Amino acid sequence: MSATSASPSSAMRRAWMAVLARTPRADLEAALQGVPPPAYDWLRPPEIGLAMVRGRVGGSGDPFNLGEATVTRATLRLRVTGDATAAVGVACHLGRDRRRAELAALADALLQMPEHHAALHQQLIGPFAEQQAVQRAERRQDAAATRVEFFTMVRGD
Repeated sequence: MSATSASPSSAMRRAWMAVLARTPRADLEAALQGVPPPAYDWLRPPEIGLAMVRGRVGGSGDPFNLGEATVTRATLRLRVTGDATAAVGVACHLGRDRRRAELAALADALLQMPEHHAALHQQLIGPFAEQQAVQRAERRQDAAATRVEFFTMVRGD
């Protein structure tokens, strides 16, 4: 967050929401234990639905419908007395875990509040973003190890 603004940039929020979407429920619960649970109202209680997963031929070609995936989403607003612009937390993740969506939405809302941002970023977003980056690098390395490059040799005249 910048020093001149109380609200995070949309790029920062997008980044921490991506981390929250991939963080397991047990880790979210452990990270939020030190924070006193604030009161909140549901704008959209956790609900389970389907999302269409699309692929591309060759990774960059024509899109096609691959299938459907189960997703859970939730939206809540923190109850802050005397504040008409209370933080709204949003969560969406693959799977059917309503509690995980609730915790991720709560973390998103708390991360928007200056008094909780630094501590939550240090104990939740930072470590899990690093852990997820390491896992991505390992998957890339495993995939690169199986890559086969084909080339054609031209016979001389």
